Amino acid sequence: MRIFVDDLIYRTMENNLIVDFRQVSIFQEETPVLSDVSLQIETGEFVYLIGKVGTGKTSLIKVIHGEIRPSKGYAEVAGYRLDTIKTKDISRLRRKMGVVFQDFQLLSDRSVYENLSFVLKATGWKDKAMIHTQIMSVLDKVELKRKAGKMPYQLSGGEQQRVTIARALLNNPQLIIADEPTGHLDAETSDDIMKILLEINRQEGPSILMATHNNHLMKKYPARTLKCEGGTLVDCNSDGEIDFDSMMN
Repeated sequence: MRIFVDDLIYRTMENNLIVDFRQVSIFQEETPVLSDVSLQIETGEFVYLIGKVGTGKTSLIKVIHGEIRPSKGYAEVAGYRLDTIKTKDISRLRRKMGVVFQDFQLLSDRSVYENLSFVLKATGWKDKAMIHTQIMSVLDKVELKRKAGKMPYQLSGGEQQRVTIARALLNNPQLIIADEPTGHLDAETSDDIMKILLEINRQEGPSILMATHNNHLMKKYPARTLKCEGGTLVDCNSDGEIDFDSMMN
């Protein structure tokens, strides 16, 4: 069954998929990056994405986020067909996603509260009371309500990453893309960030796709793992028990 809404094709979520790629090929300009990619992520699922630099992780994330279009195949995220999506509808797609960046990307001249308020206003929120309630709600989820008035430079790296997670939660996303979220953090802080992401996944229900090189966290918090390798995407769990050390090589 298909439903037509605003000239976009939405599939009924009978199969409960937030990401559905079938035989997708991805090019950067005229250079092939990934081919024959089949990827299904269910609503509420936590998935790792790994692979060496240059194997296509970033390109895959960019396709999911609507930054580049797939060259071939069927690609759908949160009900939006990525191969046919109109430019004006990409912002709607992105409101269904939250992104956690490795380097935080906070506005340095604005407080934590102002950083979050800026995002809400940019995505159409206008009621001041509702904006305030939503900001304090997401800060509570990352245990930073008391730091709302602080500037980014007054926060530790781990606290800045918590703000980034809070920002990703603002529009109640169906999918969170965490791109190396522990890359600049020490082991203890990385563990804290991982616990927050897993708790959000468990309680709030968004699917999470986490690109990482952190072998330690993957061993401690095992989950389905996908690897960009040899010009395509491999499901490392398909053959049973995972050898983490060999996966990272």
